[in-house]
Amino acid sequence: MSVGRQLIAGWGRAAPSAASVVRPRSVAEVEALIGGHGPAEGQLRIARGLGRSYGDAAQCAGGMVLDCTALDSILEIDGKGHRLRALAGVSLDTLLRRLVPRGYFVPVSPGTRFVTLGGAIAADIHGKNHHVDGSISAHLEHLALATPVGRIECGPEERADVFAATCGGMGLTGVITEATLSLLPIETSAMVVDTERAPNLDTCMELLEAERGKFRYSVAWIDGLASGSRLGRAVLTRGDHALLGDLPARQQNEPLSYATHQLLSVPVAPPVSFLNFASVAAFNEMWFRKAPRSRRGEIVPIPGFFHPLDGVGRWNVLYGPRGFTQYQFVVPFGAEGAVRSVLERLSKARVASFLAVLKRFGEAGSGHLSFPKEGWTLALDIPLGASGIAELLDGLDTLIAAAGGRVYLAKDGRLRPELFETMYPRFREWSEIRDKLDPQGVLASDLGRRLHLGSGRVEGARR
Repeated sequence: MSVGRQLIAGWGRAAPSAASVVRPRSVAEVEALIGGHGPAEGQLRIARGLGRSYGDAAQCAGGMVLDCTALDSILEIDGKGHRLRALAGVSLDTLLRRLVPRGYFVPVSPGTRFVTLGGAIAADIHGKNHHVDGSISAHLEHLALATPVGRIECGPEERADVFAATCGGMGLTGVITEATLSLLPIETSAMVVDTERAPNLDTCMELLEAERGKFRYSVAWIDGLASGSRLGRAVLTRGDHALLGDLPARQQNEPLSYATHQLLSVPVAPPVSFLNFASVAAFNEMWFRKAPRSRRGEIVPIPGFFHPLDGVGRWNVLYGPRGFTQYQFVVPFGAEGAVRSVLERLSKARVASFLAVLKRFGEAGSGHLSFPKEGWTLALDIPLGASGIAELLDGLDTLIAAAGGRVYLAKDGRLRPELFETMYPRFREWSEIRDKLDPQGVLASDLGRRLHLGSGRVEGARR
């Protein structure tokens, strides 16, 4: 177990903070650290995985950050029960390399495979299939949790209150050390994909609504700079796992072969953002025109469908030294006007979002602070540092809260605390459970302190 002071930031690189970083090598070491023992006793502490939370959720200024990536063992793959048991530091990348050739896929995948299992659960991640399969918590059978009051076993039926507080609880109820996850059997490592262009937001939403239940996975790339009659023009991508008979004959001999490729990596962080209004506008025009008006049944490898940006290493540094925020929100069905208003405001302000994706969410899960709820979710990468951007985003927060929506904590780095409880009405219920698991306020993060999610009462802790 090593200790060193480091400057830590989220994937958006917007608000770094310094902390002591500890890399425990075993579950026992994690439990000792969370129990208040070990190096730098008395510091606030939070767990961290691969650092893909965009904001400040896995940072703890002046405290201790537990780098849990060494806890990366797969303990069991149960072929009969279609389930996996693993330590929480294992990455989805590792899981897919082991599972896909054996005929399994993870039940939920975000837009990157470089997240740990524990981090995925703490954020209650969702994917392109939420409208069908829900978030990852819907597929969990068991969790082991290291808390300041000891080890706790929980699940949907066993200590269900702790389970609901932990899934989406952003690491503030304890450190997830082990998980049992149900798996999705697949016949091939390919996807059957339909692609279609939509000339505007209304048509895009109509198409996504019309295909409800037809496709397991669906998403729409949105041109965030289009305006007028083209506002929200989109490229829709819908798909499902390919069956053996869907593959060309040349691929049927090795239907479960799985390989990933990194096309390039950004070697150094540029002194300015390469993603400005002009470059993003040109890219958006090219991307929309390049997409087919309608294409059915294309065979696409799993990495290309689920994780296209993983093909570019360190792509986040292209936003320059001031970083970016991924602004993701959900609003209920019936509040489509809020989605339109967000796009109108960003287009009018000439805010260049390189990545903008729209999806449908299904029913909300059991997690008190879980982000998904039934409705529309839009995610946008927004460069920081431009004049007026803070006020613009604050205005979007107010708009989303008034529409009955909320922003995603795993991507947030700037939400004001006065809006948080409006967005997450089950916060008080969550807080009561959290206080029982951490009565002395050992667990804290920059996000938690910013939003007043936990007390952080450890004596002598630096603020």
